[in-house]
Amino acid sequence: MRVAVVGHVEWVEFVHGDHTPAAGEIAHASGSFEEPAGGGAVAAVQLARLAGESSLLTALGEDDLAGRTCDRLAELGVRADAAIRLGPTRRAHTFLDSHGERTITTIGDRLDPAGADGIEWELLDGADGVYVTAADEGALRAARRAQVLVASPRTGKVLAESGVALDALVYSDRDEFECAFALAIQPRPELLVATRGADGGRYETADGETGSWDAAPLPGPVVDSYGCGDSFAGALTYGLAAGETVESSLELAAAAGASCLSRRGPYES
Repeated sequence: MRVAVVGHVEWVEFVHGDHTPAAGEIAHASGSFEEPAGGGAVAAVQLARLAGESSLLTALGEDDLAGRTCDRLAELGVRADAAIRLGPTRRAHTFLDSHGERTITTIGDRLDPAGADGIEWELLDGADGVYVTAADEGALRAARRAQVLVASPRTGKVLAESGVALDALVYSDRDEFECAFALAIQPRPELLVATRGADGGRYETADGETGSWDAAPLPGPVVDSYGCGDSFAGALTYGLAAGETVESSLELAAAAGASCLSRRGPYES
C-alpha cells in the first residue's frame, strides 16, 4: 500500500512531572525527551507502522531541526519531503503529568505545505490513502488525487473554501468549533467520525447510516495521552485505504489510540 500524510510538524520537548504547574509555581520535572511530532508526523508514523512505510509532505524551517526531523522520521519508517521556509521550525513544549494528561504550548508559526512548493506531490497520485492536517488549496487538491482522502479540521478553512470532497473527516465530539465545522463543511464528507476519547465515539455516513464504537482496552497502564488522536486518525486512514469496512477501520483506529495512550511519547514501541 502507498499511504501518506500532508501536514505539519513541530519539534517537541516532552517534560514529565507530577502535576501541571500553576501560575507562578516552580515545578520539578523528573525527565524529558525530544521528538519531531505534531499531527502530521504522528499520523505518518502510525501509517508507517501499519503499511511498512509512509510519506510525509510538509514544511520545515531553515535550521538544524529540519535535518534532525527528517533523520528521526526516517528511523521510524517515514520518508519526509519538506519545503524549507525562512525562519525556524515550529517547536512545542508538552508537559506530561502523572495521570498521563498532556498540556501543550506551541512556539512559532505553523508551517503548512503549499501546492506551489517544489516537493514530490506526484507521490500522491493514485496513493491508497492520504491524511491531511495542514495544507493550502493546491496541496489539498494534490492530496485529493489519492483513492481515499481523510482530513482533520485543523487543516483549516481551506477544507470549506476549496470545494474538495473528503472521504472522511475526523474531529473531536467535545470541541464546539470542530463540531460546528463538521456540520457546516460542503461538500459533505462521505464519513464523519466524531471521537470522544475514553468514551469511544460516533460516526455518520453521507447516506444517513449512523453508528458508534467503544474505546479499545488498554494494553497497559495509562502513560501519556500525547498523539492518541493523531494515531487514531492515521490508523483509520489505513483501514479505509485498505478497503476495510467503517466498523473494522474504527476498531483498528481505536486500538491504535489505546496503544499510544499506554506508551511514553507517540513513538515508543
